[in-house]
Amino acid sequence: MRIRVIDLETTGFVPETAGVCEIGWCDLEGQRDLAGGYTNWEVFGGQATLIDPGCGIPPETSAIHHIIDEDVIGKQKWPDGASSAFSIPFMRADIFAAHNAKFEKQWCTDNLTDGRPWICTYKASLRLWPDSPSHSNQCLRYWRKPDGLSRYEADRSHRAYPDAYVTAFLLRDMLNDGASIDDLVRWTEEPALQIRCHIGKNRGLLWSEVDIGFLYWLLDKDFDEDVIFTAKHHIKLREENL
Repeated sequence: MRIRVIDLETTGFVPETAGVCEIGWCDLEGQRDLAGGYTNWEVFGGQATLIDPGCGIPPETSAIHHIIDEDVIGKQKWPDGASSAFSIPFMRADIFAAHNAKFEKQWCTDNLTDGRPWICTYKASLRLWPDSPSHSNQCLRYWRKPDGLSRYEADRSHRAYPDAYVTAFLLRDMLNDGASIDDLVRWTEEPALQIRCHIGKNRGLLWSEVDIGFLYWLLDKDFDEDVIFTAKHHIKLREENL
């Protein structure tokens, strides 16, 4: 089985007003075990390709990834410039992954991925490593210190290949530590299960420490799906423990 970790650098946040200026990817492969699953996952391969975003690259986004207009002159536009990640038959992935899959999936649509499932390593890290001081892929890199990760390969953070490379090592550790593909995909399809509350007087508290009355109060308010999902999760846990 092959999992392809994707990272995009863009000119903004949504396809309606922004374009892709770089795609990077890195692969994982696992060996079949006697139970029919996969184990001994390893990171390999990968590359990055600059893309003509079809618009100017604002200085505030260049300040993050350091890609400028001159870098993408004459490059292919999306999705043609991303053909190596999606279109070569013998290199096709069974599953795609990204550290914030919701973002990448805006451009990596089902017609490019043949509707294959995705794994969001950000959402998975909230479930598997709640004690991390942050759940960005770079913080997790330094907190986890994955074996075999090359600092040389990883150090140009906020560029597409190095970020995909780091995320691939985090996903490798999740899988080799016993996380199942089914759970990783399911968590990806659900809202994020947050660790700490960021609302009102409870800001900074673990959600497990928040008063249940406050959790019920949240359900009738216009908060995002991650907050509502997390509140319902903790209400259910407490009701089960009564």
